[in-house]
Amino acid sequence: MIALALALITFVVELASIFGGRSLLERPIVTGTLVGVVMGDPLNGMIIGATLELAFIGLFSIGAAIPPSVPVGGVLGTALALAADGGPETALVLAFPAAALGLLVENTSYAVINPLLLHRADTYAARGSIRGVGAMHVSAGLIEATLVSSLVGVAFALGSGTVADIVAVVPPQVSVALQIATGILPALGFALLGRMLITKRVVPFFFIGFLVVAYLQLPIVAVAAFGAMAAWLLIQRRSTPTPVAAATILEDEDDF
Repeated sequence: MIALALALITFVVELASIFGGRSLLERPIVTGTLVGVVMGDPLNGMIIGATLELAFIGLFSIGAAIPPSVPVGGVLGTALALAADGGPETALVLAFPAAALGLLVENTSYAVINPLLLHRADTYAARGSIRGVGAMHVSAGLIEATLVSSLVGVAFALGSGTVADIVAVVPPQVSVALQIATGILPALGFALLGRMLITKRVVPFFFIGFLVVAYLQLPIVAVAAFGAMAAWLLIQRRSTPTPVAAATILEDEDDF
């Protein structure tokens, strides 16, 4: 029953992460508390979850960069530590192999299942079926959440030793290939975003930001504040056009 409850927790937080935006329900400080409630020790579950949150605090999916699975690591690390009457130190040892295994499952979904659904969505799009395209999108999220939650339930039922053994059996070529892909895809993602966003009008601000960081050594917060003020000034300037330039600005707005 506990394995089923853990799988259900993972399924819910995965769905919240996929379809609910940046809800942060999948973070260890949340899942650890939920696991503690299920296993009858909410206080230690919260303590372990908070410790894992510090360890996983920098793991966020940015663009195409996919980090180790935070929900799997948080749920399994907390559950296996509580089952072994261990503390945060035990959870830290178990959480990272579990998260790595979760990443392999997610990558399998992205590389094998999602392309099949994507081609099916292309067929629906050619037919003009919006409902069919939406169904493929929802199906991809449901399948990913089902695979990840099933992994959590099965791994807890098998025990911590099995999780470590499965990770150790994965060929090093597969791990290296995933690391290379993880390094290339973010660069490709940012290049695609830059191609859409950078225009003749805004590209000077891009290089101004680069020069400010490179030569003035300003922190990112200061650069962001400077950019916000510059954007505010530009918006104020464009919102109060002069009578002579009003027609030109309206034409620019239509083009945008």
